[in-house]
Amino acid sequence: MAKEESGAPERTVVQQDAGQQQIRESAARVQQALAALGITAVVREMPATTRTAKEAAEAVGCQVGQIAKSLIFRGARTGRAVLIIASGSNRVNEKAMAAIVGEPIERATPEFVREATGFAIGGVPPLGHKAAIATWFDEALLGYERIWAAAGTPFAVFEIAPQELLRATGATLVKCG
Repeated sequence: MAKEESGAPERTVVQQDAGQQQIRESAARVQQALAALGITAVVREMPATTRTAKEAAEAVGCQVGQIAKSLIFRGARTGRAVLIIASGSNRVNEKAMAAIVGEPIERATPEFVREATGFAIGGVPPLGHKAAIATWFDEALLGYERIWAAAGTPFAVFEIAPQELLRATGATLVKCG
């Protein structure tokens, strides 16, 4: 991938309703994945980081619970990737999720996350991955009219109805917190 003089990844121009916004290539891939699913959500790059749920909520002006965290775990026996889309206000109970997933799960390394999803930690979106990933969706997110999710970089997000994201990801609904 080409680099700008600053060392940041090259930006790609994506046409949006209110004109044009330049977004990084990985954010553009998320925008393309949304469009391919018939979702009209718009990827936005924020001036401040959205790497954590708290930072994302501050950047977009919403409650921490409205942030859909895309957390990648690794199956301890199979080594398969497991995606849990959790409310920003909830901590995933790994033992409870292990019973649901069918094997113990462990936090994935940054290398495993990038290999499984095609995205770096801090910007992992809930969709648009390199390959299909077994996915679970925190029921707490359904308590909000709109939620925000990462869109490929630590500065990019998109807003969506939680039911629409649940449908688009094909996730299984669970209680995470």
